[in-house]
Amino acid sequence: MFAYVHDWDPVIFDIWRGIKLRWYGLSYLMAFVAAYYLLTHLSRKNLWVVAEKQIGDFIALLAMLGVFVGGRLGYVLFYMLPKEGLELLKSDPMSVLRVWDGGMSSHGGFLGVAIFTYFYARKHRISWTGIGDGVCIVAPLGLFFGRMANFINGELYGRVAPELAWGVKFPQALYTESYAVQESIVTECADRAPQFADMASTPLGLSEAVRLSPEVRAIAEQYLTARHPSQLYEGVLEGLLIFSVMWFLRFRFPRAPHGMICGIFFIMYGALRIVAEHFREPDSAMIGIFTKGQFYSLFMVLAGVAFLWQLPRDQRRE
Repeated sequence: MFAYVHDWDPVIFDIWRGIKLRWYGLSYLMAFVAAYYLLTHLSRKNLWVVAEKQIGDFIALLAMLGVFVGGRLGYVLFYMLPKEGLELLKSDPMSVLRVWDGGMSSHGGFLGVAIFTYFYARKHRISWTGIGDGVCIVAPLGLFFGRMANFINGELYGRVAPELAWGVKFPQALYTESYAVQESIVTECADRAPQFADMASTPLGLSEAVRLSPEVRAIAEQYLTARHPSQLYEGVLEGLLIFSVMWFLRFRFPRAPHGMICGIFFIMYGALRIVAEHFREPDSAMIGIFTKGQFYSLFMVLAGVAFLWQLPRDQRRE
């Protein structure tokens, strides 16, 4: 069965002296630019509670305090510390700040955004759930861009699916392959492309070698197992699908009570994330029968139900 060998380069181009523009960084930029223009459009039509002149500052603070701080701390608390323990922080406290080495949690980002918008709403004396409705409309686009970057990076790949017609062989899945496969790849590289043999012994090194050498690519194609491109599934489900529903609801029910869109977003995201995780290789220890992504998504569904439960029947938009 033919399967595409992933060979995308995570770097778009070098800027200057090791400073590089990466697809992952660009995905965040595209998300915030899209959010600015879409929220401005909603504000002009009186479909969002934040005034148009405040949106630029709001997006900047949201990005820094909500998404980046929340996303990184969420990764540290939910994934890094359970795996590495406190000894990592004691020996290398700066690891908390190394976003460029990877590690952002979408659930942590949601929590960070919720906390930031709560205090923003109190300071400016506007509806917290009203702010949240607007954020929940544009957040799926950020999720979409992020998942596309995950695919380009070849990370957060899917479970094994050798007969899948659209399966992808991810070099970064090297360590999830059998030891025999790992040894075979290194041995063949030593014979056919010796300059890449050492590089091919690690997942990131193999990814780079595949991009640089047709011989290594052929070897990887022979030994790696095809997998679900789960990043694309998540991008479509958690990103494009939810954005389409949220946008439709905003214009179909312009006077819907504050919090309605928040509730529907949380329920949809949690449910679709649970579904998508069935196709994704677990990247951390399981919690019972659930992956960590599924487990934390259960709380998002409950939060969505809580948002809808508290809606006063006679509430109207301000």
